Amino acid sequence: MPYIPGATLGGRRVDLGSISLGMTDAAGVAWHLREIEGWSGSEVRAEYSAREADHGAWNSPVYLSQRPITLSGLIEAPNLNALDTAVEQLLAACAVTDTTLVVYETTPKQAVVRRSGKPLVRHLTDRVAEYSLLVTAGDPRRYSTTLQSQSTALPSTTGGLSVPLSVPLTISTTTVAGSITLVNEGTFATRPVFTLTGPVTNPTITVQYPGGAVKALLYSSSIDTGDDLVIDTDTHSVVLNDAVSRRLYLSGQWPEIPPGTAVEVGWYADTYNAAALLTGTCRSAWI
Repeated sequence: MPYIPGATLGGRRVDLGSISLGMTDAAGVAWHLREIEGWSGSEVRAEYSAREADHGAWNSPVYLSQRPITLSGLIEAPNLNALDTAVEQLLAACAVTDTTLVVYETTPKQAVVRRSGKPLVRHLTDRVAEYSLLVTAGDPRRYSTTLQSQSTALPSTTGGLSVPLSVPLTISTTTVAGSITLVNEGTFATRPVFTLTGPVTNPTITVQYPGGAVKALLYSSSIDTGDDLVIDTDTHSVVLNDAVSRRLYLSGQWPEIPPGTAVEVGWYADTYNAAALLTGTCRSAWI
């Protein structure tokens, strides 16, 4: 039966790179999704040591493992040529490099995956084929498709009184707080990325939690005009201009944003420069 391009096929929609499963594409190919296995949870890494002469066991810390995901379904095409083209598109989308997988739940979520098994494609007719794909997300978190991004200059106050004075007095000041707010609306801790744009010398980034606790990251060097320093609190990397590691110059505590929490991110430096900029980004995360 013919399908209308752009029409949904009912059930869940999943995007694997440029392929929309659960939809009909512009060529009239219907991408049916029968099952997405592994999206609801990943395995864990944990150890239990039996208590000597006692009931139970001692628990080790529990960590999430990678998240293998199997996508299976059916491709219906108007003709054999369209089916062959669709199969090639599917194999290309199931790439060995980082690919974004988006699952359209009530709150759409995404993960970055790579091919981790042999793609299985079986032609049933000259217009219909079954498929099964195995991909794996090295990071087990499921992230919001919305990237939060906030920026601020260094804290400053300008204006105010000047002499000589005349009446009536007008007192005007401009204050830059030097802080931003990042929110994790999910159910699992997420890790922000900070970008520092120079010029700035010895900047310190602070993350304040609702209970008053503070974690800080100190970069003990300078960032020149036009240079960008990216601090990734998940990979624990510090990279200047997408090329040079500066991890040696960073000290402090790596911050996380707990689930259902908003944190205030501030910063300061040895000297003030109006061109210096801090940008914080994060995505809400789910387990």
